Order: sequence, then structure tokens, then C-alpha cells
Amino acid sequence: MKLTYRTSKDDLANYLFIQGDLIGDETGPQLVEVISDAILEGAKTFVIDLSEVRYISSSGIGLLITILTKMRNVGGEVYLTSPSQHVKKLLIITKLNNIFTVFDSVDDFKSQMSK
Repeated sequence: MKLTYRTSKDDLANYLFIQGDLIGDETGPQLVEVISDAILEGAKTFVIDLSEVRYISSSGIGLLITILTKMRNVGGEVYLTSPSQHVKKLLIITKLNNIFTVFDSVDDFKSQMSK
């Protein structure tokens, strides 16, 4: 399934909503560019919503790590929200659950961060 995405932002964070398979295809560089542009605009917090991601390949994992590295290099942070059971298992197997903070939903992120 082809990857599509949309972005939004509020006072807490920039949001990236991904739909489809995160396999690092031609959309991968576009996602990195979205992050780079947001960093130039001063973004420090990015939330990547995975609720509509069915599959993540090793290239997709590399893409998430690239995004995280870019954000941390400017003192920022990346949070993941709403991973499916399949994606949760993948995060545990790859130990990325120790690197990324994962929230159950975007609303959960917002309520935790606005405290």
C-alpha cells in the first residue's frame, strides 16, 4: 500500500500522520524533508502517528531513526503514537521502544504533555 502522509501543528508539537506501508520508498526522502523544513521553522517536538501504518520495513525503521537523529541534533524530540499490535511488536524486537517514547494516541500525548 502506497505511503501517504499529512501534517499539522499546534502549540505542543508538529504532527505527522502516516498512512500505508512505511518501507522507505520514494516517500522517505519527502518525510525527511518535511522534518528538515519544520526544524528550520523552529520545531522541537514531532509526533508521528502510526495508527494507519500496516507494515514497517528495515528501511522504514531507518527512516524513523533518521528523523529522530535530525530532531535530537537540534535539541528536539520525536514521539510515536498509536502503533498497531504488529508495529508494537516490531518496536520491541528492534528495541526502538527504548529509544522512542510511545503514546497510545495523539490525544494521550496531548494530555500527558499539557500537564
